[in-house]
Amino acid sequence: MLTLDKIYHAAFILKDVARRTDLIAAPRLSDTSELYLKTENLQVTGSFKVRGAYYKISQLSPEERAKGVIACSAGNHAQGVALAATRMGLRSVVCMPDGAPIMKVESTKRLGAEVCLVKGTYDDAHDRAVELQQETGMTFIHPYDDEQVIAGQGSIGLEILEQLPDVEAVIVPIGGGGLIAGVAFAIKSLRPDVKVYGVQSAGAASMFRAHRDHTYETLDTVDTFADGIAVKTPGELTFELVEKYVDDVITVSEDEIAAAILSLMENQKLVAEGAGAVSVAAALYGKLPIEGKKTVCLISGGNIDVNILSRVINRGLVMSGRKCNLMIALEDKPGQLTRVSEIISGCGANVVSVQYDLGDTNMAITSCFLKLGLETRDALQIEEIKQALTKAGFKLVSERA
Repeated sequence: MLTLDKIYHAAFILKDVARRTDLIAAPRLSDTSELYLKTENLQVTGSFKVRGAYYKISQLSPEERAKGVIACSAGNHAQGVALAATRMGLRSVVCMPDGAPIMKVESTKRLGAEVCLVKGTYDDAHDRAVELQQETGMTFIHPYDDEQVIAGQGSIGLEILEQLPDVEAVIVPIGGGGLIAGVAFAIKSLRPDVKVYGVQSAGAASMFRAHRDHTYETLDTVDTFADGIAVKTPGELTFELVEKYVDDVITVSEDEIAAAILSLMENQKLVAEGAGAVSVAAALYGKLPIEGKKTVCLISGGNIDVNILSRVINRGLVMSGRKCNLMIALEDKPGQLTRVSEIISGCGANVVSVQYDLGDTNMAITSCFLKLGLETRDALQIEEIKQALTKAGFKLVSERA
């Protein structure tokens, strides 16, 4: 049974292993609430997962240690298990989905684990890990649905209360639920007045649906670039703890997550992965009642795949109104582009790409479509440009990102 004493014991065991990550003020992220960031993206393995994995493995018996450990992970838990096992001199095997970011796979190997790539999703990797555990007798280190793993994650809750004693709300990412279960249990046990909110990607909303319907559920599919929380089935123990200790669970879109990653990079000089940024996305887009409250957003990890980072930044620019594409129907005669350019520059925006389409069968033979890529300040400036073009007699055909 999870107790506050176990969480305090986990914090003691972890004091020389896991960083006591900084809690930093983030005034540029919100005008309506006093935001702080708990920077677990700066943890020794780039995510909070090392806390639960290390504490769980530290409590194994000599017999269990001798057989080694096995785990399943989309990447962050894998690194935590690898680091913990290697430090304690144990063999570790980690099953990961074959679509896991290369960086996470290579980091897991570098930390000393044997990696078994499994075709499919995290849940497929979980099933393969269970099979291997039964074949080998190794100890299975569950990424979230384990009392000692949850206790390790709960040490973050203790740190938040120590670093910001008058905190009023805490926003936590959710995949399988181990992080929020531990954090919520710790915080609600010591400060029941503090609100604890969970956030999931809308494309992997297993705990959101379970919490909404008050029944344990499994999704048919998940679809999100936030691979760290792409979980079809939440934990049974974590679901019970979320039901008891979490005030609400909400979702954010892929575009909102991308915009949050961009905002963290620009305003806080912090790199967060998709799973780590969902808490900030919830705050940025007004998904929770935190106006005027001292609120902590837990950034759970920073291990983003550099291969998709440019795409994430591009989506974030579009979402925040910093980039847009306009298509204008023009009469094909000299001077038209000059007039359009003057209007756009007069509004303070920058044209970064120009393309003429003369072959669309939906337009007159003497006309063309002018496709423009713009760098803009925000959504208001985009609207100003559109109104100015319309006022000058130009017809906006469509706007595509």
